[in-house]
Amino acid sequence: MSSILTNNSAMVALQTLKSINSQLGKTQSDIATGKTVANAKDNAAVWAISKVMETDQSAFKTIQSNLNVADAVVGTARAGAEQITDLLKEMKNLAIGGANDAADFGKIQTDMAKKVEQITAIIEGTQLNGVNLLKTNPTGTNTAFTVLGSLDRTNGTVATGAANIEVDSVDFEAGLDVAGLTAVTDRASAETAIGEIEALIDVAVQGAADLGSAGKRISDQSSFVGKLSDSLKTGIGSLVDADMEESSARLQALQTQQQLGIQALSIANQGPSAVMSLFR
Repeated sequence: MSSILTNNSAMVALQTLKSINSQLGKTQSDIATGKTVANAKDNAAVWAISKVMETDQSAFKTIQSNLNVADAVVGTARAGAEQITDLLKEMKNLAIGGANDAADFGKIQTDMAKKVEQITAIIEGTQLNGVNLLKTNPTGTNTAFTVLGSLDRTNGTVATGAANIEVDSVDFEAGLDVAGLTAVTDRASAETAIGEIEALIDVAVQGAADLGSAGKRISDQSSFVGKLSDSLKTGIGSLVDADMEESSARLQALQTQQQLGIQALSIANQGPSAVMSLFR
């Protein structure tokens, strides 16, 4: 039956063309943005997951930056501890030089006093951004320096747990009493000073070693967090990024279908005009 009011062929062709145009628009959007899921409308579940992963990835980049600063703080303290160790070795050699009755005890004690002043200055001044791990209280009244090492997200929830890295002060301020060393005035006092300096060297070496271990822990964590961030970025891409080769092929196919759909709609629209031949 022919009808000038209802054109079924045109309606089918129109719906097909609308579907093709919709797919074509989506494919063009994928190519333009580089994403198959650019907003929540595209795929709400995948978009939500990707956004949570994006916040985690951004957080890990910030954590890595903070860890790098913390590594510099610990590295500064370690350098100071190593320098103090070298100065104590020099003081030990001076004291050994005074362990004979022919030594110039006045000159030796003068040199010892200067090195004590230098060690005290290092303990007071070895800080980065106000954090000094050689003093009793690195920051304020705290006896340790703490930095956020990572965030642990509980599966299926918004809850995250903080994993902190804590670096204890080596407390050279109280544990390294260079001011209380026995003055070298004769051979006996020089021998006494040698034993006292040996004990201080042990404290300084242990402190430098502890700071070295803490610095390695922080640098390893920084490297690990960087890898986590890269892994998250890769995961986000696998969820929302468009396959450009596939999108390019789909675009060409849809453009061809669009042209055919337009042609089919044009043919369908010409159908009612054929009814005129019945009235001639």
